Amino acid sequence: MSNQESVSMGFRQRLCALTEAPAFGQFITGVILFNAVVLGMETSPALMASYGVAIKFLDGLCLTIFIAEIAMKLVARGHRFFLNGWNLFDFAVVSIALVPSGQGLSVLRALRILRVLRVISVAPRLRRVVEGFIQALPGMGSVFLLMTIIFYIGAVIATRLFASAFPEWFGDLGLSAYTLFQIMTLESWSMGIVRPVMEVYPYAWMFFVPFIMITTFAVVNLLVGLIVNSMQDAHHAEDEVKTDAYRDEVLERLDSIERRLIGQDDAKK
Repeated sequence: MSNQESVSMGFRQRLCALTEAPAFGQFITGVILFNAVVLGMETSPALMASYGVAIKFLDGLCLTIFIAEIAMKLVARGHRFFLNGWNLFDFAVVSIALVPSGQGLSVLRALRILRVLRVISVAPRLRRVVEGFIQALPGMGSVFLLMTIIFYIGAVIATRLFASAFPEWFGDLGLSAYTLFQIMTLESWSMGIVRPVMEVYPYAWMFFVPFIMITTFAVVNLLVGLIVNSMQDAHHAEDEVKTDAYRDEVLERLDSIERRLIGQDDAKK
């Protein structure tokens, strides 16, 4: 390895150590939260009228810091930067702000608030929550399929039973499905929908009560249970990785001590 390559390698190692330092992560977290406040201030016409220039300057400064952070990580890690999903997430969120928000792309200016999501990538606890949610998606797919079947059956039954008297709620399959979704969320379900229906159909509770019991208290809780279990699995996996790393470090130290003792014995002989 040439002297120039050695210097370059040393610089990249120091840069990598800097970007992985806890103080650096805390600084970036502070910038993200500060930028969230600045972007919120931009929504106030009064503040923009008085301090618009300063607010835009601070927003640009935060963006410059984010770009510098991404550049530092790219230099330090090279192609390995793109092997980490969280790095790709940070890169995409910051890149959105660099796309010109001209005609037809003005919505990208509003998407700058997505930078706040970067706090997830720099906070280990939040990363664990997101990773647990992602791991729960396969199981959640089965639950969503079950809920879709239940909603379809319920919408067909509700349309046939209540469409004639309440066409605004149960006039067709789509309206019935939307009304049942509102009932599932328990939003004005009793006084707003069920009791008026029961004034015309006194035994309508025999349909609505089982539907609420199945969807709200059973299926939704099943989704929550899947997410909680996945979060626990992600936490255990992270603990196992830390334990394996610590074990490897201890074994390496023991091997080093053993080699040193063997060398001392050989020297005495």
